[in-house]
Amino acid sequence: MSRRCQLTGKKANNAVSISFSHKRNKRLQHVNLQERRLWWEQGKRFVTLKISTKALKTLQKKGLDTFAREAGLDLNRF
Repeated sequence: MSRRCQLTGKKANNAVSISFSHKRNKRLQHVNLQERRLWWEQGKRFVTLKISTKALKTLQKKGLDTFAREAGLDLNRF
């Protein structure tokens, strides 16, 4: 599975690291992904998702069912 948040779709960002001599090297800024086992109230079971920490914060505010519906995610697959 790719390094992408399943709820928000966040993925790695292209960046450049610059040394003291001002050499530029391309690198990736990865998303802070966490694999979490979340309780899904409507399905009466746990669902394991790979989500970013930003999505975890939003999840507490909106709820899993609402957030998944907005993201177009079918929780029955997980």
